[in-house]
Amino acid sequence: MSEKMRRDAKSITKTILNTTHHQNFHQEDNDMPQDKFSHLKLFTCNSNPELAQEIAEHMGVELGKATVTKFSDGEISVSIWESVRGKDCFIIQSTNDPVNDNLMELLIMTDALKRASCNSVTAVMPYYGYARQDRKAKARDPITAKLVANMITAAGIDRVITMDLHASQEQGYFDIPVDHMLGQPMLTDYFKLKELEDLVIVSPDHGSVKRARNMAKPLDVPIAIIDKRRPEANKSEIMHVIGDVVGKNCIILDDLIDTAGTICNAAQALMDLGAKSVYACATHAVLSGPALERIEASPIREMVLLNTIPIPEEKRLKKFTVLSVGHIFAETISRVYCNKPISVMFTND
Repeated sequence: MSEKMRRDAKSITKTILNTTHHQNFHQEDNDMPQDKFSHLKLFTCNSNPELAQEIAEHMGVELGKATVTKFSDGEISVSIWESVRGKDCFIIQSTNDPVNDNLMELLIMTDALKRASCNSVTAVMPYYGYARQDRKAKARDPITAKLVANMITAAGIDRVITMDLHASQEQGYFDIPVDHMLGQPMLTDYFKLKELEDLVIVSPDHGSVKRARNMAKPLDVPIAIIDKRRPEANKSEIMHVIGDVVGKNCIILDDLIDTAGTICNAAQALMDLGAKSVYACATHAVLSGPALERIEASPIREMVLLNTIPIPEEKRLKKFTVLSVGHIFAETISRVYCNKPISVMFTND
């Protein structure tokens, strides 16, 4: 990421942090001792080191000394360069592309830490890959979301912190505690600051209706639903739009954007039905295949994304606004380590 883009992202995030909702995150910090992280170790693999560094800065700690490389035959090599005996270790690693390498890095680092006699290992997975295969959609389908959860548990990981699973019930695939963070409140706060009129929140499919309602409620606006059919993987066909979008500023909300077929088709359908403008937002920027070309050619005015997956500079379209989740994960890790409740991060009580 260029220095200018980094400054812009931090500026926008800082503005959102100044809202009442996010100010409440740190209301208990004064009750914590100055050496509160004395037995905590924060490590990162190779999927998102920039986010890991930002989390460490928010927490006021340094990243642990470790290297993750490959042998000449492609096998992953992990070296831990400091003692972790008796420490509570947190590994920050999304399982985005290359998903298999990133998953194995997480598992192998876990094994290294466990064999070095650490007290616990928490996997901080801003993006949890393989989550979309969460059921048998047809005969002889695998359920990879459950398979990966089993692998994580078998490796010795004691806890998972993640954000916006494809389906929230996937928390039940784990036999260990899962802290499921939400990106939607931050996206909601961003659009509050824009003060758009005649808003409607659009769910791109039936599976995202609850997510759309959660965004619409604090904005006090209605929702609309895209009724789509998916004839095969990574292809979607728009069928109907349920709700009034004529003359409205529409915000399409989804958990992730992969090839962008769904969200671009939805944007075009909304404009064809008389929408005034279309914005889009999502937590995870997978952006594979023809995603960038589709988004650039679409009528989407602005796309707001979170940095759970790193977006390289060459993929950063002018339409993109990227917000950082570093403060959310820093706060979550702090609360988990200090045995403080996570629920207060989702309420204004």
